[in-house]
Amino acid sequence: MQNSLSHLAYLALEYAIVSLELKPGGLVTEKQLIEMAGHGRTPVREAIQKLAWQGLIHVRPRVGLQIAEIRPEDHRYVMQVRRELEPIAATCADPQQRERLRECARRMAECAGTGDLPGFFAADKAFDEVLETACPNNFITAALAPVQTHARRLWYSTGTHDRMDGAIAMHIQAIDAIRGGDADKARIAMAALIDYLNNA
Repeated sequence: MQNSLSHLAYLALEYAIVSLELKPGGLVTEKQLIEMAGHGRTPVREAIQKLAWQGLIHVRPRVGLQIAEIRPEDHRYVMQVRRELEPIAATCADPQQRERLRECARRMAECAGTGDLPGFFAADKAFDEVLETACPNNFITAALAPVQTHARRLWYSTGTHDRMDGAIAMHIQAIDAIRGGDADKARIAMAALIDYLNNA
């Protein structure tokens, strides 16, 4: 599923929204998104449906598709949800996911050395998807998936990308705690990561 055409189309369009290539409040057509994603109509339509469900695209009848605005209160609301739910999700990884998490940490460490922001965002997205796969509580993952994407877009919109090294270090600490298998340590490390991102 994670490598399906619709998922690949979703990842391409999600990144375009997160990186502000698709401007907040801007109007786009399905044809533009098909060209941008590099996939056919059906996968892109499925990706649009997911992005609309996540509140990143608004379908405007007789107008078109509108990229969600960034509102002043978004950061506070997004971090409130993440602070409550991500520490719980962090306790759910099993040994198979822990190996995937090790790869996420490795990719993030490489990005710290090269200043590769797109690479970090891709590794962070992979980290989110590992936790989503591992967490048995679908209500938690349904709530977290959109706010994690909104959080990346908000972080990108601040223009303070010099915080990337600190964010990566905190992510790696959280990943190491999760891989260690101690639920309490994983929960504490994830809470510390969210607190850092909230205050950075």
